[in-house]
Amino acid sequence: MDYRQIYQQKLTTAEEAVKIVQSGDWVDYGWCTNHPVALDRALAARKDELTDVKVRGGVTMWMPEICKAEDAGDHFTWHAWHMSGVDRKIAAKGMGYFTPMRYSELPRFYRENLEVDVAMIQVTPMDQHGNFNFGLVTSHLADMLDRASHIILEVNHNLPWANGMCRSEINIRDVDMVVEGENPPVAQLGAGAPPTEVDRKVAELIVPEIPNGACLQLGIGGMPNAIGAMIAQSDLRDLGVHTEMYVDAFVDIAMAGKITGRYKGLDRGRQVHTFGAGTQKLYDYIDHNPEVVSAPVDYTNDVRVIAQLDNFISINNAVDLDLFGQVNAESAGLKHISGTGGQLDFVLGAYLSQGGKSFICLSSTMTGKDGVLRSRIVPSLTQGSIVTDPRSAVQYLVTEYGIVNLKGASTWERAEKIISIAHPDFRESLIKEAEKMGIWRRSNRLPPVSL
Repeated sequence: MDYRQIYQQKLTTAEEAVKIVQSGDWVDYGWCTNHPVALDRALAARKDELTDVKVRGGVTMWMPEICKAEDAGDHFTWHAWHMSGVDRKIAAKGMGYFTPMRYSELPRFYRENLEVDVAMIQVTPMDQHGNFNFGLVTSHLADMLDRASHIILEVNHNLPWANGMCRSEINIRDVDMVVEGENPPVAQLGAGAPPTEVDRKVAELIVPEIPNGACLQLGIGGMPNAIGAMIAQSDLRDLGVHTEMYVDAFVDIAMAGKITGRYKGLDRGRQVHTFGAGTQKLYDYIDHNPEVVSAPVDYTNDVRVIAQLDNFISINNAVDLDLFGQVNAESAGLKHISGTGGQLDFVLGAYLSQGGKSFICLSSTMTGKDGVLRSRIVPSLTQGSIVTDPRSAVQYLVTEYGIVNLKGASTWERAEKIISIAHPDFRESLIKEAEKMGIWRRSNRLPPVSL
């Protein structure tokens, strides 16, 4: 079969390709680093011809052209699977909305619940077998494309080819149109600010509890990256990786010789993830690297899969938590910040793993825009805050003041344990609130619990 000939037959311009979009359509932009660029610009140019075009995306790395115009919301509505800072700005314009989900369920949403009129995503150049790789994202894309009535690919020569376990490519035979884009640099997620003293203290509490041969999942943010940096400098060996998002910290750990995957019960010797975003260092490391493989999110985040990996260590962030042990990792009251993502899946899966541990970490305090220091540990979550991890699921909580294990603890034991890792300036006020709530016993003060 002459794949190049088929390619030439389907090759067109972005302007021609987006003419297929009609008012009222559901259009899918994919996920994160493979949102379209040239196609998005061409669709935005058709703004005045269209109304009620509903566009899906997630973990948006740059402002889509369709969202920039002052009257953009009269023509397009943005639906985010997971909110980034850009997604929050779109929502603030009144044209963007969040769709709640456990990330592991997203492929099934497409198989059973959703319609896709047009899908348009960035991909790598076609190989000699007629296949385009999804680059840094496997996630739910294959199931999304299976549902699409029309598929338009935008080729970007700068996207790394991420080896996939399965369903990480699409063949030219299954595509309607191909557009050769302008090959923009792949959007980068900055390394962020250097670890704070609080980040380092939390890392110092967690890293000693990671055994040799453990399988790691790191969330995004300062604390998980600080922990990753400390792991890279530690004496740990033969670590494995099975994670949702592949971040720069994994590259540092791997380059330090700490990752072999030798003891993984599944996918031995392979670092498994569903999407990646970070610096160019990460993109160069993933490109055609046989040790790093991408898989659909209903595999990477499946609690039943995670549970089969012994000594699974899950490390994630939180916005705040209350004295019942409810963890909010996605909103500040009614202000939406991110999403459930895979956090709950990994909290549950790590606990089911033989020797596994789930850590939710956060600084004990934050300073508001008004300069006032506030506790991240609160009596009860602020009205409108989302319970990402229910109290019944949480295992270890960590602040710079210690680690506590909530499994098997009654409501008063939970309150005492959680208060013990709060900032000292807020402990007495938290005790008073706990007394009002009927979950405090002064006769039994518990010290921070070590593992």
